[in-house]
Amino acid sequence: MSYSLLHGPKMISRKKGFLLLILAFSTVTLLFRQSAHLSWFPKSSPFGCGPLLSSRPKHTAVAFLKTHKTASSTVQNLLFRFAERHNVTVALPHHACDHQFCYPRNFSARFVHPYTLPPRVIASHLRFNGGELRRLMPNDTIYITILREPVGMFESLFSYYNQYCPAFKRVPNGSMEAFLDEPYRYYRPHEKFAMYAHNTMVYDLGGDPERNPDHDPAYLPRFVRQVESIFSLVMLAEYFDESLVLLRRLLAWDLEDVLYVKLNMRSPESKLNITSPHLVEQIRAWNALDARLYDHFNTTFWRKMGEVGQDCVRKEVRALRQACGRLAQHCFGGQPQLRPAMQIKNKELRPWQPSAKVDIVGYDLPGSGPPSDELCLKLVMPEVQYSRYLLRKQSLKNRRRAAAHRSLSPRGLLRPPRHPITKVA
Repeated sequence: MSYSLLHGPKMISRKKGFLLLILAFSTVTLLFRQSAHLSWFPKSSPFGCGPLLSSRPKHTAVAFLKTHKTASSTVQNLLFRFAERHNVTVALPHHACDHQFCYPRNFSARFVHPYTLPPRVIASHLRFNGGELRRLMPNDTIYITILREPVGMFESLFSYYNQYCPAFKRVPNGSMEAFLDEPYRYYRPHEKFAMYAHNTMVYDLGGDPERNPDHDPAYLPRFVRQVESIFSLVMLAEYFDESLVLLRRLLAWDLEDVLYVKLNMRSPESKLNITSPHLVEQIRAWNALDARLYDHFNTTFWRKMGEVGQDCVRKEVRALRQACGRLAQHCFGGQPQLRPAMQIKNKELRPWQPSAKVDIVGYDLPGSGPPSDELCLKLVMPEVQYSRYLLRKQSLKNRRRAAAHRSLSPRGLLRPPRHPITKVA
């Protein structure tokens, strides 16, 4: 009788035992790492106000319209992290579109990378196109966005895009006052990147930024009704933490799911001071559609806050800030310090710089080598790097899935059924 026949069963049983030992060790290690990540802040607490969040499963189909200069990069980051933790596919732009969905063109499902189909989350810059998003996203998708007070937003746009937007580049000495005194001397509505100079929020939401609300008073109310019929939540950058409370309740998420640090911020030296009441009036007049749009959703935001209860919101905001503080202590050993991009040791954490005239700051993690804590790394990872990382990760997953089913005949990607966008109350 051969050696393999005599000793085969014993060798196989030993191999099985060894594999089971490795599997058990890996499982314990994974559980230990997860508990280490999550042990420094409490689980969700309903505080005895409003419906219990734990009574509903977490909602994982989310379309976030990422508007410009509205703290939207911070929202995108927490959505990316949520998607990774819950193994949810994120729609990402095709290589030809870079890290945005071929903005400022109207969004098309063709702009989505095929390795990120079918998605349950979309959170990169795009110009809203309801019909195309209906083709892409599942029937149960919840639509959200964020707005910012137009004066602060315009100042941010003017300084951030001063080397991209032709209307801003034409202004002598980069003077915002000179632009607002004679905007049509510099502004051309149909040239490339003109949308950064006039009613940018309306443009991002798919509206017509050139409508004059005084000459066409019916346009904006009609547009607002359209936005309200689609978006279940319009957050406000000025009340970011309160917005996250409403978002968490809408989606039945845990406190863990909405922790953050602020991303894509400018250094104080890159900001323009607006102290003149006349300048404030000029900005709001030039961006009249954005101003009235914001005023409307500012009112509806506080109505939603009232429905939850002011005391309840305050308690949840306090809990959120305390948990963010514990996370900062865990990742940075204290309050995170913003640094110029070139002072950040890890190149994967250096934010993109729009021009030499604007300094976008970011974060470095303690230690000179690559950070070992993946949670902290993803928390501070800038948009461009995180988008590329997710695309690589999802592409690899897609190729592995295709290899596992290569013996099956190709069936192609099935297009989701057409359906109306329905707002969740």
